[in-house]
Amino acid sequence: MKGRAHLAKYIISEGVPLKGRIKVDGAKNSVLPIIAASLLGETKSIIEEVPDLNDVKIMCDLIKSLGAEVEPLGKKSIAFHLRDITNSTAPYELVNKLRASFLVMGPMLAKTGFVRVALPGGCAIGSRPVDLHLKGFTALGAEITQGHGYVEARKTTKKLIGNKIYLDFPSVGATENIMMAAVLAEGQTSIENAAIEPEIVDLASYLNEMGACIRGAGTDTIRIEGVEKLYGCTHTVIPDRIEAGTYMAAATITHGEVIIDNVVPDHLKPIIAKLKEIGAEIEEDTSSVSVKGNCDLKAIDLKTLPYPGFPTDMQAQMTALLSCTSGTSIVTETIFENRFMHVSELKRMGANIKIDGRTAVIEGKKYLTGASVKATDLRAGAALVLAGLAAEGATEISEIQHIDRGYCALDVKLRSLGAKIERVEDN
Repeated sequence: MKGRAHLAKYIISEGVPLKGRIKVDGAKNSVLPIIAASLLGETKSIIEEVPDLNDVKIMCDLIKSLGAEVEPLGKKSIAFHLRDITNSTAPYELVNKLRASFLVMGPMLAKTGFVRVALPGGCAIGSRPVDLHLKGFTALGAEITQGHGYVEARKTTKKLIGNKIYLDFPSVGATENIMMAAVLAEGQTSIENAAIEPEIVDLASYLNEMGACIRGAGTDTIRIEGVEKLYGCTHTVIPDRIEAGTYMAAATITHGEVIIDNVVPDHLKPIIAKLKEIGAEIEEDTSSVSVKGNCDLKAIDLKTLPYPGFPTDMQAQMTALLSCTSGTSIVTETIFENRFMHVSELKRMGANIKIDGRTAVIEGKKYLTGASVKATDLRAGAALVLAGLAAEGATEISEIQHIDRGYCALDVKLRSLGAKIERVEDN
C-alpha cells in the first residue's frame, strides 16, 4: 500500500459532462474490519480487491504493531498472518489517525484475552461513542477499565461467554466488534438490533470462511455459535457502494453519461431511488449501473438513516448535487450531529444553503462558481470535487488528504471520464 502526499490539492479548471466507463474498488468500510478480523486466524489469510487507501495502510501498520505479518501480493491483494502477539496496545499515534482502529479490540480480546486501545480519532463529523462496543464486551464477560486516554478489556474467565446483547442503536462498528469477539466465545451469542449494512454481511462471510458459525448477518438479529479456532482463508472484498454512489452523483451533476462497473446494484437502492427522483436516468445490470444526468434536475427532500435508508456517507455529495437543481431541497442528517461542515465551503462556490440544527435547506441554482475551498473531512471533500466538476471557472480544493482516505486516485479516474482535474503536490 502506498500513501499519497498530504500537502496536495486538486485543481478543477472547468466543468464538463463526464462520459465513459469506470470501475469501483473494494469497499473501504468493509476491508478495514476484515483486516482486523485477520488477527483471529491461526493460519494465513489472503484478502483480494483491497483498495489502495491511506486508511488501509494505517490499519495494516496497526496490526503489524501488534505482531501480524502483512505481505502485499500484487496490486490489490494482501496476505495477513498473526504468528505471535508482540504487543497488546494499539497506540494513540495510529488510532488517532483512523477511528476504525478500534475494531482490533474485539479480535484481540477474543484471541489473547487482553487488549489496550487508545480512544479513537477519525473524521471530525460528530460524536461516535464506543460505549456500545464496551457494553457488548462486558456482556461477554470482559472487564473494562478506562483512563489516560486508553480503554482496556480483559477476560475474567478462560474464554469469553456467549450472551444476548441488545444494541440501543444499530451501530455498524459495535456490531462488527462484538461479532469478532463472540466467534471464539463459549456458547451462543445473539446481537439484537444489529446493523444490517452490506459491510456487516461481508465481514460475517469472511469469518464463516475462516470457520466461524454466524447466522443472520444482514438481519437485525445475528446469532453466533462460538468455535475453538479460526483459520485463514482467501476472501474478496465487496465493491464500495459509497464510491459508486459518488460517481453516480458526479455523472448526474455534470449532466454526463457514465457506466460504473464492479457494483452490487442491491447495495445502491436508496442512492438509485433518490437520483431517479432528482431526474437522472439509471439502468441496472448484474454488476454495473449506467447513469445519465439530464439538464432538468429537480429538488427533493432527503433524510439519512441506517441501512437500508439513505447513507450518511452520501449526504455531502447529494447536498452538492442539490445545490445545482431547480427548487428547494431539504436534507436532514440523523446519524451525525456535525456533518454539515461542507456547507460553508459550498457557499463559497455560490451555493444557497441554510442550516437549522440537523437540517439543511437548499435553494438550488443553475450553476455554482469556482473558488478556493478546503476539504474538512472525507465525504465533504468528495462533495467539493462534485461541485467543482459542475462549476463555472476554476476550483482549487486543499486538504485533500481527507479525500485520499476513501478514494483511490480519484483524479485519475475522473480524468478518464473527461474531467479537467489535476492533482498538484505542494512541497
